[in-house]
Amino acid sequence: MTTTLPLSKRGSLTLPPAMRRKLGLDQQLHPLLLVEERDGGLFLQPAAALAVRDLPKAHLKAWIARDEAAMKAFRAAAKKSGQ
Repeated sequence: MTTTLPLSKRGSLTLPPAMRRKLGLDQQLHPLLLVEERDGGLFLQPAAALAVRDLPKAHLKAWIARDEAAMKAFRAAAKKSGQ
């Protein structure tokens, strides 16, 4: 489904009812959307919020390890470039 939506002065969009129903957003009390910039456009998809305490510890440890590795690589690249 493709549609044109007006953008308010505050940056708000209103999704048409048919689109909200198709995404299942009309069945949630406080629906959330994940908005991602891709190739100069926006990609929206339904999202869910979870309390960190409810996430499996293995997931958290993997995310932390990934982030620490990325930071280590970033620092090494910055050091190599003389910054």
